[in-house]
Amino acid sequence: MPRPLDPRLVREARATAPYLVACAVSGGLAAACALAQAALLAHGIARLTVPLALLGVVAFRGLLVWGQQVAAHRAAAGVKAQLRARVLDKVVRDRPDGSSGEITALVTRGVDALDPYFAGYLPQLVLSVVVPVTVVVALAVSDLQSAVIVAVTLPLIPMFGALIGLYTAGRTRRRWRSLEVLAGHFTDVVTGLPTLKAFGRAKAQAAQIERITGEHRRATMGTLKIAFLSALVLEVAATLSVALVAVSVGLRLVSGSLTFETALFVLILAPEAYLPLRAAGAQFHAAQDGVAAAEKIFAVLDAPGGSVPEGGSARPRGEIRVEDVTVERRDVVGPFSFTAPAGELTVLAGPSGLGKTTLLDVLLGFTPAASGRVLADGSEATPGDEWRRGVAWVPQRTFLIAGTVAENIALAVPGASDEAVRRAAEAVGVTRFTSLDADGAALSAGQRQRVALARAVLRIDVLDTQLVLLDEPTAHLDPRTELEILDLLDGPLRGRTVIATTHRSALLERADHLVRLDADAVAVPA
Repeated sequence: MPRPLDPRLVREARATAPYLVACAVSGGLAAACALAQAALLAHGIARLTVPLALLGVVAFRGLLVWGQQVAAHRAAAGVKAQLRARVLDKVVRDRPDGSSGEITALVTRGVDALDPYFAGYLPQLVLSVVVPVTVVVALAVSDLQSAVIVAVTLPLIPMFGALIGLYTAGRTRRRWRSLEVLAGHFTDVVTGLPTLKAFGRAKAQAAQIERITGEHRRATMGTLKIAFLSALVLEVAATLSVALVAVSVGLRLVSGSLTFETALFVLILAPEAYLPLRAAGAQFHAAQDGVAAAEKIFAVLDAPGGSVPEGGSARPRGEIRVEDVTVERRDVVGPFSFTAPAGELTVLAGPSGLGKTTLLDVLLGFTPAASGRVLADGSEATPGDEWRRGVAWVPQRTFLIAGTVAENIALAVPGASDEAVRRAAEAVGVTRFTSLDADGAALSAGQRQRVALARAVLRIDVLDTQLVLLDEPTAHLDPRTELEILDLLDGPLRGRTVIATTHRSALLERADHLVRLDADAVAVPA
């Protein structure tokens, strides 16, 4: 997990250096204003007057605080815009068929969670260095004993803050993970709603969402409770430290070794030394969500070709074997083990939510396996860019763009000839190449699925892909159309290693190997 002052987050902030410089300058001026305000206030009280300069200093200090907040929020907005654009560019480039709910949560709530970090925590760190040093120096000039007390007790604030931060880091990470789980599960449910409704699983998934929402709520409330308690600890530590200064000043004031005006100056100025550190501690806890989200953001940006190591494996050919694979998504999914023989159709069957789609994501390299391995023709595979070039994939939800049907099919193989696109379309019964609005709103669910199947056929025809992954390929088709499509696909898929998920009996009956997914998935001959 990134440290509170993570170098990568600091480097991201350099893009908005002018705003951060403005924060530093305004912070230094605010420290000078605090000294002037304390001196003028002590002088006025000692002489029972109200210096007009005091009003000007207070007004100028308020203006500086406002300017600092404006500069900080502009800096935060600039960094967030850059990060969001880079994450979206990375996801769209590496995963054009759509992104998961976790990515959606990351580029919305995750990036927004960085606001307290850049607008609050980083500027407050500047004040935490400038203001205490300035106050201690000013106190040393006026009253050395008070300066020593402040210098000795000041480290207590960051020390307590660090101890509490170590305790809250894990809880914040779990809270962010629960939000990812909720977003991902909700997206999956909405995407598969027609299938869930058809098989009477909608209510069960509603109960699952309610359970995940409850976990997220409890994690959030637990984190907030710790944040409030930590603020109390920092306030108590600062108050006790100021009390030590007050006791020392009071005793020397009574003995006559300290003047009244100097005592007032010390008592007014001493709390200013602790205030920035207390505020930095509070801002750190507010920024913990952003620090946790930054780990995910940088993981996405660093991962070439999705979320897998650079390069990946060679293109998949031959037998595919999954050995003890588990995935940390929602709850831990797996372990799963099965073998998909070369050139045959292997069908994954089981209740919704058990992990069939997640397993296909592992084979595509979109979701890393927490444990276990994938073997391609006996060699361990690391799905990446090169691997995916040898895979034809039909997702549950087909991503479409504004344009003709032919242009949408051609997305599977950029540069494919018109003749190859037409052959792929005809292979799945697409004969009309009409124009589509954004996301293909004019197409029915069955027509969208035909486009997805045509893309798979195009990759088989042009790229000679040997591994075909089908995620509920006939879920939105009526029984007659389903049989028609399966008959049409018989030719293009012959001789390929096909792994499909389905609830439909027509595809189950055609399986060469059937894998019933449960806690210990076992391949059962069809």
